Amino acid sequence: MRRISLLFLGSFAALAIDAYPTVAQTQPGHAAALTVKTAQPQYEQWPQNIPASGWLQPWHEAVIASETSGLRIDEVLVDVGSVVIKGDPLVRLNSETVSADLRKQVAAVATAQADLAKAKADADRARQIGQSGALSDQKRTEYLIAEQTATASLQSEQAGLESERIKLAQTTISAADDGIISSRSASLGAVVSSGTELFRLIRQQRVEWQAEVSARFLPQIDVGQTVEISAPGGEPLQGRVRLVSPTVSSETGRSIVYVEVPAQPKPRVGLYVSGEIKIGTERALTVPETSLVFRDGINYVFGVDEQKRVHRMRVEIGRRRDQRVEILSGLTGSEQIVESGGAFLSDESLVRIAEEQK
Repeated sequence: MRRISLLFLGSFAALAIDAYPTVAQTQPGHAAALTVKTAQPQYEQWPQNIPASGWLQPWHEAVIASETSGLRIDEVLVDVGSVVIKGDPLVRLNSETVSADLRKQVAAVATAQADLAKAKADADRARQIGQSGALSDQKRTEYLIAEQTATASLQSEQAGLESERIKLAQTTISAADDGIISSRSASLGAVVSSGTELFRLIRQQRVEWQAEVSARFLPQIDVGQTVEISAPGGEPLQGRVRLVSPTVSSETGRSIVYVEVPAQPKPRVGLYVSGEIKIGTERALTVPETSLVFRDGINYVFGVDEQKRVHRMRVEIGRRRDQRVEILSGLTGSEQIVESGGAFLSDESLVRIAEEQK
């Protein structure tokens, strides 16, 4: 009975081996691994942009300070954010002392005029009778010198009067240009000294972007080129290159490009923003983003040959735009590549082409 059982089991095993294919016959290379859609790399005209970043700063900032000393602030007429026109009053200082000095100087001028009138009359009489012998030569010279002294004294007092009038005008501090007040340090009741900063004014409300760019891009940047600035929380700002700095930082190897920014929408001074300087267009070889496979820090695409087998090809990528990627090296443009699903493929896999199957 044992011999019969062993013979039966051996026959069953032989039948089972004949009924199923060998491992070699079931290797994955003999059947299509995946149905894929293919695409061909395309040459397109892409904008060539230079990336940059930097601060939004005033085009010019005017410092408005006191020109007189020892006077109290009686009125502060503007605040931060106020839009002013050249000549608008911003601060009024106490003018009582200056007004008193002005009246005193007016009286001094009147006195000098009277002294000059007397000296001139004496000098005229001396000139008329000088040859008659009624006056000595010494006395006649004294009258003539007194006239000159009185004339100089009057001119001095008149200059003093003009100075007092200027001081009175300086008690009203006005805007030096059209613009917007960006800072204020003037306080009601404070006693100011000469040169004390009271306000800062962004001239003509003009703001510029001081964009830092790598020195290697400087030969490609010209005045007038269009710039797109990514403003936080709003639409991108469109600007133009106003000036390219003639110097390069020895520490960073970067230079400043000054970009005019439109007044509307009103940009915020002090923001650090990024953007791109548009320098033209260039021909670029591109593929769909979905065709890229990223493995071990390297980008690949899968090409499909005539036998419907895929081959992994390493590529160097550049810019991304409208769901396409620029290929810098690794493709010639004539290949058929897997448009999507490459992450599920391995090298030399057999695939089905979706377009052919359809």
